[in-house]
This record gives sequence, C-alpha cells and structure tokens, in this order.
Amino acid sequence: MPEKVVLAYSGGLDTSIIIPWLKENYSYDVIAMVADVGQGDDLEAVVKKAYATGASRVIIEDLREEFITGYVFPALQAGAVYEHKYLLGTSLARPVIAKHQVEVALREGATAVAHGCTGKGNDQVRFELTYQALAPELKIIAPWREWDLKSREDCLDYAEQHGIPVAASREKIHSRDRNLWHISHEGGELEDAGNAPLESTWQITCSPQEAPDKDETVSIGFEKGVPVAVNGMALDPVSLVELLNEIGARNAIGRADIVENRFVGIKSRGCYETPGGTLLIAAHRELEALCLERDVAHFKQQIGLKYAELVYFGLWFTPLREALDAFVASTQSPVSGEVTLSLYKGNVSVVSRASEHSLYRTDLSSFTMSESYDQKDAAGFIRILGLPSRTRALSRIEVTK
Repeated sequence: MPEKVVLAYSGGLDTSIIIPWLKENYSYDVIAMVADVGQGDDLEAVVKKAYATGASRVIIEDLREEFITGYVFPALQAGAVYEHKYLLGTSLARPVIAKHQVEVALREGATAVAHGCTGKGNDQVRFELTYQALAPELKIIAPWREWDLKSREDCLDYAEQHGIPVAASREKIHSRDRNLWHISHEGGELEDAGNAPLESTWQITCSPQEAPDKDETVSIGFEKGVPVAVNGMALDPVSLVELLNEIGARNAIGRADIVENRFVGIKSRGCYETPGGTLLIAAHRELEALCLERDVAHFKQQIGLKYAELVYFGLWFTPLREALDAFVASTQSPVSGEVTLSLYKGNVSVVSRASEHSLYRTDLSSFTMSESYDQKDAAGFIRILGLPSRTRALSRIEVTK
C-alpha cells in the first residue's frame, strides 16, 4: 500500500497543484485536510475540487471556536500586536491548523505532512515548528522548496497541464488569507512600497468616505479579559467576533498598511483588515488601564511585545509561550467590566469605561483636596527620590572647588 501524506489544503492555486505533484513525485495517497477558521469559502466546492485533483480523502476540521478561544483571545489578553500594527490574524491561525493536521496524520496512519508555503515567507516556519513540536517523527514535505516552479505563472501553467481550472486564479493579482480575525492582502500594486493600495484591494471594510456620516457606539463586556458581550447581549466567541467585524467594517475600522520584518529576514509589505479585532484591542486596553496596578500594567506591555514576536515567529508550541500565558492569565483576574466605543469613519474613541475592580478613585484624582491624600507626604517622597541626583550634584561641586 502507498504511504499517506496529509496536506493542509485550501483549494487555492498552490495547494491544488500540490496534490497531483505529490502523487507524481512521491506516489503518496494524498489526504487533503481543509481547516475551517472562518475564511468563508464554499467548503463543498473546495472538497469537490480536492477530489477532482487527485485527493484520496478530504477531511474538514471546524476550528473556528478553538481558533478564537485558544489562540486569538489569549493574544488579545496579552496585548500582542506585531510592529505596532499587525494583529496577527494569519500568524495565530497557522498553529491551530498545523496542530489538527498532525492529529489527522496520526489518526489516519500517515507518515508525512505537507503544506503550500513558499520558502520566502513566515508560514513555512509556523507550520513546520508546530509539526516538529507535536510529531517530530512525521516527514515534512514543502513542495515550494523542491519543485522547479519559480513563479505564479509557472504554477498556472502546471495547473492547466493537469486539467485544474485556473481562470479565477489568472484574474487575481493579490495573495489573500482570510479567517474570522482578519483578511490579509499581498502582491499586485502592494509589492511597490511607494504605491497606495487600490480601493479594490480592500475586501471587507468600507472606506472612510463611504462610511456613515453619523457615529455609532458599541459596548463590549469582558470577564477576566475575555470578551463575552456586545451591547449588553451575551454571545458565543465566534458570533461575538463576527458581529464586531460587521460593526467595525461598516465604520471603516481596522485597515492597516504595513512594511513588516519577516522572520526569515525579508521586509515585506502587506495590507490587513481586522475590524472586530481593532475594536477588541482598543476596548481591552481601556479596561486594563482602569483595572491593572501601575507596575503590572507597565511590565505587561513588554510581555505583549514578546508574545507578539513569538506568535509571528511561529513559536506557539513552546514553554516560553505557555509561561507567558500563565503570567497574562494572572493579570486578567480583575479585567472585567464594560467599555463603550464611538466609531466614526475609521476612528475609534472611548465613550465610557466601567468595572467593579476599577482602581480609579475620584477622591484621589480630583483637583479638590481631601483627607485621602496628604499633600505634605509628597515632600518627603520627592526628597528621597532626588537623593541620588543631589548627591551627584554635590560631588561635582566639591570637585570643581
């Protein structure tokens, strides 16, 4: 019997031609695993295409809830944003897809796993580090690092030679990745960092010019740092993100145009749309500002930067990420409450913040003097803080005498 390989299959150009390529070059039985992370594809059509191009079996894994609760929300709680702008939509989806790909491979008795990532990008790292962490015995096949196809045009020609429909692929100028959290755009006019994105590049958010001329308010409720309600309505995680995506998108929220540093050392340019995620990040930050003690809040900012880097670099299944999760979880205990945001033509502003665990006290912050704070205490506080500065200044005076 031929050996089996499990391919992470999307139905796009690359993975569609990988199925016949694997059969020709490895004589494998190809099992196509389709991961549903909320990309909105016609899964029935994807399955049909996989079989038509030579898959011996197609397995659909519904990963939407696990993706949100096990990957997106922990990153949200950590405050993970890569290089100021990127909310890690693709980066967070890859480990959950690869994890289930490994599980399918072990369950089906496969000896290998394969992916359609190029040798230039980050995704090859994210997939393969997950494979190695969870099932190092599996052989890894990365066709883009083996075959002699060098370009999109080569892939299109290969597809036509093997009877794979490519009309739609020839019309597309962008490479896109979509899931519940975001959609990314690369290629086309974006390859030149001097070009503005075309209006047709954006897919899910309207432009500020097309957004309503009246602001819209939205309230987001949190329990221990996890979003649980929108406008007072309790929602499951998937429905909550979907609703916030709709609200943000119609108000032109969540567009980002980035020149970023890939893990492999290449600078790349891409555009991202993360409408719901942008609202959640903004609301979560405001609630933390209300509920976290100063030193915890400041130190957690450093943790957020490291967490984002780990996710981006594909280091999800590592002891460090697990340790950071433990720290973040301990900080989120008081982060419960509600934040109301105002959305207007791409802008997000805060209307109100409220929490039972708020550390904000008007008797302390008010300009009105009260018994809760003795101003005379500040003199000694400042004298102690200034002791090193005074000592250094006095020593300079003595040296110059």
